[in-house]
Amino acid sequence: MQMPYSEIADAYEKIEATTKRLEMTDLLVDLVKKTPKGIIDKVVYLTQGKLYPDFVKLEIGVAERLAIKALAKASGRKESEIEEDLKKSGDIGETAQKFIANKRQVTFFRQPLTVQRVYETFDKMARASGSGAVDAKISLLAGLLADATPKEAKYIMRTVTGNLRLGIADMTVLDALAIAYGGGKEARELIERAYNISSDLGRVARVVAEKGLDGVKKFQVVVGEPIRPMLAERLSSPEEILEKLGGKCIAEYKYDGERMQAHKKGDEITLFSRRLENISDQYPDAVELLRNHVLAEDAILEAECVAIDPETGEMRPFQELMHRRRKYGIEKAMEEYPVSLFMFDALYVDGKDLTLKPYPVRRKALEETIKESERVKIAKHIITGDVKELENFFLEAIEDGCEGLVCKSIAEDSVYQAGARGWLWIKYKRDYKSEMTDTVDLVVVGAFHGRGKRAGTFGALLLAAYNPDNDTFETITKCGTGFTDEDLAKLPEMMKKHVISHKHPRVNSIIEADVWFEPAVVIEVLGAEITLSPIHTCAMDTIRKGSGLAIRFPRFTGNYRLDKAAEDATSTAEIVEMYRGQLKKIAES
Repeated sequence: MQMPYSEIADAYEKIEATTKRLEMTDLLVDLVKKTPKGIIDKVVYLTQGKLYPDFVKLEIGVAERLAIKALAKASGRKESEIEEDLKKSGDIGETAQKFIANKRQVTFFRQPLTVQRVYETFDKMARASGSGAVDAKISLLAGLLADATPKEAKYIMRTVTGNLRLGIADMTVLDALAIAYGGGKEARELIERAYNISSDLGRVARVVAEKGLDGVKKFQVVVGEPIRPMLAERLSSPEEILEKLGGKCIAEYKYDGERMQAHKKGDEITLFSRRLENISDQYPDAVELLRNHVLAEDAILEAECVAIDPETGEMRPFQELMHRRRKYGIEKAMEEYPVSLFMFDALYVDGKDLTLKPYPVRRKALEETIKESERVKIAKHIITGDVKELENFFLEAIEDGCEGLVCKSIAEDSVYQAGARGWLWIKYKRDYKSEMTDTVDLVVVGAFHGRGKRAGTFGALLLAAYNPDNDTFETITKCGTGFTDEDLAKLPEMMKKHVISHKHPRVNSIIEADVWFEPAVVIEVLGAEITLSPIHTCAMDTIRKGSGLAIRFPRFTGNYRLDKAAEDATSTAEIVEMYRGQLKKIAES
């Protein structure tokens, strides 16, 4: 059954206009219900602004320059006119809407667009390669625009350039699927488990639409499909950590590198980032190391990939490893920034799904499947219930160039909580005295115009922590310090594709920003201390009625956390624990 693309465009327009998160979910439920079951996967992917799940390396990949050429072809207007309008609007979608509404040549036999045609055309564009690829993409896109209504053109252009701006989270889609096909939000947990072990929201949508919850229950871990990573909470003292973990834990070094999930099927190795993107091409040396050091035939393992100084063998900081995240010059980067792998979990080994097994069982499976060497090691660890021993091990980790420790539960229920942040893993990083001595990763949700020397750029950014309990971003600080002149020059350009006309429905803010963004970009910040605040919404009413938490004197560290999705940012619960840790230290001093 065909579905008019106009139905998607209408839904997107309503979603974009709302400032209420519940309304956004209701609108998504309506869209999901009216979508034919056979194409619900395609509609879900398009609503995420993609064609396939992140781990499939196939993107539409249309640069703004190419999109302008296609729009010129479809509208009969000059590229220079389109460029001029784009400078004013800052949104290729709005510009396309305007030019298609006023196009010079009229299409007498306009064929109404269907979701299937739009998706298939995008797919052809993504697969176009070779010398004629650019012309083919322009021609395919112009063909769609010629038959599009102005509103359809807006969302087609935003989708192909990667700027859909709806900011719909995976969790919102899961809520919508649970309500539409699972009988209510209570079915969300079951549907979420399927998503967490497959990382394929489109496939989950199609299965629940066609086969109901019984079909969802049959999802299994599959080599080649990344499992959404388990995340850790954070505490500030060994006493609190041991108390939370039942008096005893496994403590492992927390290496300052890039987290990777390695999938091995025979000799074929695939590496996925924490954002589930296929990064195998950027780390051919890591692929080779795993090929030679994983004894299992089939396996899904987790590792921290760390840059190593070729002269001394010492570990280098995370920022230096980011030189490896490039498309070209990989050979040179491998020489300058060689890597070592520190393995820390086994999720699947030779037909056995280990995700529902306790951590000690997974750790033993890891030890049995890894042949250690100078560059492939299992994360250094101790098993302890002693506060002093844990503290000394923490200091040893810092001395060895690590960020601290990850302390893990060894209880019977210490399963791998795919896609979740919980108290089975706890980060023990630096000591929080009366001031903040540890960084936090915050999401850019708004900005304020600069004055004086900063006129024409942003004077400060509005930053938020993530609250996973209600899937919202709660403001915690305004940050205008630590940015270099180069940062200030590139920030407006870097954030341009995330600009929206109003506060995003998932952003909880009392403060009115000059510019609003969809929650997408994460930056690292260090502050003086965490204080109570009546104007920031982070953990509002948790410590004191009418007060949230704020970071005083924040400073950007220079680290753009490109490896993190907005939902991977520091959580409000972590901020609360840091604040309580501060109070405890003050009381003890």
